[in-house]
Amino acid sequence: MTAAPGNPPAPHGLHHVELWVPVHERTLGPWGWLLGRLGYACTSTWADGSRWDLGDTYLVLESGPDVQPVPHDRVRPGVNHLAFWAGAPGDVDTLMRDAVGRGWQPLFADRYPHAGGPDHYAGYLEDGDGFEVELVAAPEVVTPRPAA
Repeated sequence: MTAAPGNPPAPHGLHHVELWVPVHERTLGPWGWLLGRLGYACTSTWADGSRWDLGDTYLVLESGPDVQPVPHDRVRPGVNHLAFWAGAPGDVDTLMRDAVGRGWQPLFADRYPHAGGPDHYAGYLEDGDGFEVELVAAPEVVTPRPAA
């Protein structure tokens, strides 16, 4: 996708995600805490929802009459989890530690922080409604030493 000459570049990448949840008020505690720690800002709220922005992408947490009263099951067809960049490995460690008191439970704790593979530093959490997030550490940048 290219912009016409003289126009700014066209937006690209993910625009937004809507996460339909059983009870917004219950979801807002754990998700609001986590999204805030990840740098998202709550830019809009309404009776059954909220919008969280980071750059050109936003996430909506919403409940209401259109949401069916069935539990979420991340292992059924559909979205399994959302993965977020979470900073350096130490930042992931801090988030994983702090999340337990904020409505999140660790997943794959026996394989933390490499449940996604030996070269992938990440933590996995599940909220009380069964929604999973992955907190991914940025790859370490190795600066080459100048030749002697």
